[in-house]
This record gives sequence, C-alpha cells and structure tokens, in this order.
Amino acid sequence: MEAVNSLGRRKTSVARVVLNDGSGEITVNGVVGNEYFPITMQQFKLQQPFKLTGTEGKYDVTATINGGGTTGQVEALRLGIARALVKIDPEHKPKLKAEELMTRNPREVERKKFGRKKARKRYQFSKR
Repeated sequence: MEAVNSLGRRKTSVARVVLNDGSGEITVNGVVGNEYFPITMQQFKLQQPFKLTGTEGKYDVTATINGGGTTGQVEALRLGIARALVKIDPEHKPKLKAEELMTRNPREVERKKFGRKKARKRYQFSKR
C-alpha cells in the first residue's frame, strides 16, 4: 500500500497526516506520540479511530501539526487519522461517523470586540 495523506483541523490547529503500513508507531513533529502527548486522555484520543475500526498496530502515522494548544492538536490529529482510514477502506466510515470522528468541530474562539475586555465581557459599570 502506498502512503495515504489527509488533513485534520480543530480551532487553530492543522494536522497533516501520512498513513503507511507498519507496526502502529505514531510520530508527531519528529517526536514519538506518547512523548508529544503525555496525558492519558490525549493518548486515548489518538488510538480511538484505530480501536473503533479494529486496525490497531497495522499502520504507522507520521504527522506534522501547526498552531493551537495540545487539546486542539490531538483532536485535529484524530480527525486526520479517521479521514485517512476512510480513504483506505470506505467501510470504516459508518463506525467512525457514529462516534462523531468524521465531522470537523467548527467551534473557534470568538474575536475580541472594541470597548470590551474580551469578546463579551464588559468593563465594570459604576452608577455613582
């Protein structure tokens, strides 16, 4: 099998994913996945698409991620892996879609407005 490329996004994070046949190694920006994402919940999210499709240990993942924090990066990578698995075998799509791994989460940070402290928070009002 030749390499399968896909893209995942979440907030301001963009993950470019390459899936190859292999032993299940995940490399993120040149670092092993478990070192790049040390938190257990993040490691679970990385393995979720493989567990749902029953393809654990079959593919090596090489990813480059730009922008955002760790949570946004993990979720972007998870979407990229899910999209790549569907490119390899379209029969995986219903399983992944049922767990909402095929939909991009559209929520972004709301921009700050002028005359306010943040997007919606106002400065303190003093009547007297």
